[in-house]
Amino acid sequence: MEEKDQQEQEIIEPETDEQAVEFDREQSETEESSDELAQIKQEKEEAQNRLLRLQADYDNFRRRTSKEREADRKYRSQSIVEELIPVLDNFERALQVEVDGDAAQNFANGMKMVYDQFQAALEKEGVEEIPAQGEEFDPNLHQAVMQVEDDNFESNVVVEQLQKGYRLNDRVIRPAMVKVNQ
Repeated sequence: MEEKDQQEQEIIEPETDEQAVEFDREQSETEESSDELAQIKQEKEEAQNRLLRLQADYDNFRRRTSKEREADRKYRSQSIVEELIPVLDNFERALQVEVDGDAAQNFANGMKMVYDQFQAALEKEGVEEIPAQGEEFDPNLHQAVMQVEDDNFESNVVVEQLQKGYRLNDRVIRPAMVKVNQ
């Protein structure tokens, strides 16, 4: 046993100058290796953090582009709908005209069929009329152009619709022009 203790002491405590120099050199190499190892660990952690940030950025980009594509699909027909709404208004005005005679009535019936088909095509694209008369005034859906006092209606309720409003899916294309009770 004494021999083992003596060998351990020899390893731990160098006996000669040459051994001391060798021991110091090994110790400094060990410290350098420890420093290099710590530096490599730090670089690894930094690389992992960069990778995680890059993954998060990519996920955010993917979600954002997906939402943009969905919005593009949802509102792809907005510009054409904006152009066609005045045409729909003119159809409605034309259908309100009283006609006399069978030929004029047949023509009006044909116009009504075209109007219904036109309206069905717009509904298929997601266009819907904004309800107005009798509804509570909502500045997001209605444009108040007049205020009246009518005892038959509560305050802040739409009394009359002057022009129809439309929305495409959940986006208002044109607010309804209305008269509102005070």
